[in-house]
Amino acid sequence: MSNQKQNTDSSNNTDKIKRYGKYSKAVKQSSQKQSASVKTKKQTAYHYRKKKTSITEKNADKSFSSPIKIAFLGGLNEVGKNLTVIEYNNEIIVIDCGLAFPDASMPGIDLVIPDFTYLEKNAHKVKAIFITHGHEDHIGGLSYLLKVVNAPVYSTRLTLGLVEYKLSEAKMTSKVKLTVIKPDDVIKVGGFSVEAIHVNHSIPDALAFAIKCKEGVIIHTGDFKIDSTPIDGGMMNLARLGQLGNEGVLCLMADSTNAERPGYTESERKVGESFENLFRKAGQRRLIVATFASNIHRVQQIINVAASLGRKVALSGRSLENVVAISQELGYLNVPDGVIIGIDAVRQYTDEELVIITTGSQGEPMSALTRMAMSDHRKVKIGPNDCVIISATPIPGNEKTVGKVVNELMKLGANVVYERMYDVHVSGHACQEELKLILGLVKPKFFIPVHGEQKHLQKHSHMGEAMGIPSDNIIVAANGTEVSFLSENKFALGDVPAGNVFVDGYGVGDVGSLVLRERKLLSEDGVIVVSAVVDAVSGYNLSMPEIHSRGFVFVKDSTALFDEAVNIVLQDLDKYSQSKRRDINALKNRIKEDMLRFMYEKTKRSPVIIPVIQEI
Repeated sequence: MSNQKQNTDSSNNTDKIKRYGKYSKAVKQSSQKQSASVKTKKQTAYHYRKKKTSITEKNADKSFSSPIKIAFLGGLNEVGKNLTVIEYNNEIIVIDCGLAFPDASMPGIDLVIPDFTYLEKNAHKVKAIFITHGHEDHIGGLSYLLKVVNAPVYSTRLTLGLVEYKLSEAKMTSKVKLTVIKPDDVIKVGGFSVEAIHVNHSIPDALAFAIKCKEGVIIHTGDFKIDSTPIDGGMMNLARLGQLGNEGVLCLMADSTNAERPGYTESERKVGESFENLFRKAGQRRLIVATFASNIHRVQQIINVAASLGRKVALSGRSLENVVAISQELGYLNVPDGVIIGIDAVRQYTDEELVIITTGSQGEPMSALTRMAMSDHRKVKIGPNDCVIISATPIPGNEKTVGKVVNELMKLGANVVYERMYDVHVSGHACQEELKLILGLVKPKFFIPVHGEQKHLQKHSHMGEAMGIPSDNIIVAANGTEVSFLSENKFALGDVPAGNVFVDGYGVGDVGSLVLRERKLLSEDGVIVVSAVVDAVSGYNLSMPEIHSRGFVFVKDSTALFDEAVNIVLQDLDKYSQSKRRDINALKNRIKEDMLRFMYEKTKRSPVIIPVIQEI
């Protein structure tokens, strides 16, 4: 590879996409509101095997003129929500801005994004945002960040195509400046020089970044694997990583997602071979393949095999349709004319003429595959002549939901194929031997494992030590950690605000831990509403109290229980009328406490009690 790099400046790059306009004020959230709505346990970073060490120093050396700071607002001790902040000489660049999907402890929540308090407070320092690739856990939070931070966004053509679509949904395209870059480009932003390096992943146009400043080089791999036979023909640029390693790298941040898996990740082409065999064995069955919407390489292979067998391809799932349309428009998907048909047209073809690609490989409740499994899909009805292929591995925590979907599909008579049965999925992340290879090529002075749960970060850190990196120079961090490199041999640890911000409908950050706790209580034991009318002057009860319940017990079968409950309320109202003090809130609290105690004694349940007392 040539040592000459193409310098790309934000003022003259010919591939820029410029858009100007006003922010949407209705959705903008202040840092105070975000901080108030987010209450998470403080995670403390620790330096590998030396939890209380905050500074390490091998030899006395010259301090940097300005420390290089790396702060993590997401992506550590979790899968998703990736966001890394790099600061030098009062200038900041951001690497990725993703989201996470809610788990069972977050009822009603649509999305989880990082807390942007730190970036909003330092918005004047943010010079640019660099995106490694187009997956949701790396771009999903970007539209929310750009409401509080005005900075240009740099990435490859496909990634920015997906970003632009998201910004158009948020009505923000007129304000945000998107700049297209290519592998080997060098982008100069303030005191930083950022080099884009091609890597392989499960989506085209993925990048690693080498971030250079006066004091040293930092490499962030993004999500990657080493694929010697990639679908798009471009192997990861290992030569450049080795060259940078020989020149000297201060710190490496590397993907840890598959750090527990030995060996190498198989090539994406392996899945294509499996599709070829399964499609041919299907015979006259209809084929339904579930995969990630953004796995364009997988979609391309499905289309290739379907076209070779004379089958039409229909797409089910809004996100899948959008990604395919963008990829076709930008030239990342090659689809023969007439192969793709609308989902409305599937009834016009026989089963042996069809392949349906769908979302829902993670068992998401509202996804197309789940609706098919529950017989709730308006266009596709599952039957014994269907062969369903789930071409994905369940994300940790999703195993039960995926299993439920598989079971429901089988109840409808479908033949279901998933990863454990055939090679219908390969990961987009590097396994242990690939991770060791990167460590050996880059030879960093400091190593920070990123992207993964604690078990992944720890396993990766052990590999770093085995590859010769001193344990004192391996940092297992957490969200909210700030690592400050003070010299080539010294660093210090600090804290920055970090946590989860919940998105519920149009609300961003207005649902906190208290609301989630109440929702959980409602889902577990239901709610009881007690209503009564009292005289505002005398406090006397003016009508028979009424008790209504939802999600607690079946009222018609619990008449005696509610009759006793009414008597308890009557006793509380009588005590209130005899009291000299007229405090309606005290009456509500007494009814709430007495009802809660009574219901628990009778049912061992703790429903939410809501007293409604009207004064006349």
